[in-house]
Amino acid sequence: MAGYLIADIEITNPTLYEEFAVGIKKLAESRNGKFLVRGGTTEVVEGGWTPHRIVVVEFESYDQVQAFVSSDEYRELAELRSRSSNASTIIVAGV
Repeated sequence: MAGYLIADIEITNPTLYEEFAVGIKKLAESRNGKFLVRGGTTEVVEGGWTPHRIVVVEFESYDQVQAFVSSDEYRELAELRSRSSNASTIIVAGV
């Protein structure tokens, strides 16, 4: 069963965020992560959510996405992301 990392990101420093984006893409792909959504048009159809930049990364399993977000490499990049954006991130198991 697949596992997913889902993030809603409001970029506050585009130059610094680009450094994060390049690093996280390389790291995710090295762990067999596949980007399904990386920005793009959003439309709220119900509720009061105001999304910014939505990112969805698929991993082969929930355990793999857990290991990814627990890794030292991810934590280093997350620090860079926190200096360049406001983000909410979750992981979820697929069906």
